[in-house]
Amino acid sequence: MAEKKPKPQDAGKEKGGMTMAQNAIGFVVAGVIAGGVGAGVGMMNKPVPPGPAAKEGAKPVERKEEAAPLVQMGSLEVPPAVTNLASPKEVWVRIEGAILFEGKTLPRGDALAAEISADILAFLRTQTLEQIQGVAGLEHLRADINERVQTRSQGAVKKFIIKALVVQ
Repeated sequence: MAEKKPKPQDAGKEKGGMTMAQNAIGFVVAGVIAGGVGAGVGMMNKPVPPGPAAKEGAKPVERKEEAAPLVQMGSLEVPPAVTNLASPKEVWVRIEGAILFEGKTLPRGDALAAEISADILAFLRTQTLEQIQGVAGLEHLRADINERVQTRSQGAVKKFIIKALVVQ
């Protein structure tokens, strides 16, 4: 068989590709377009020129941002709740936690903590292992318990913090 010799005009081309000059022109065009877009975006985000008061020599008005008032939060330990789950019956759960509330003291705090513990115990008896499994299950459990705690305390308790959750 006879070998085909490349023609002189095809010497710089790769198979199905562009010549080196065509590649260079493409890069230059892409760079010019990118530079134009960058300049356009930069011009759109220019700072606003000062108003007429600044031109007359008046001092700019300084805005002082007021710090948000700090709210003192109190906490109270909730007695641990130990119970078995709805399904499977042989799986036991122990949950320890604390409640957060605004202020230094919580009216009838110990009694409220005991009521919350009993509510959590009753709630856990209705849960299955699949419902509390994994990250999503833990988030749902935390949200459900927080909702129950806030309802029980009539909004006095802001959050229930799970300190320990043991499933055995």
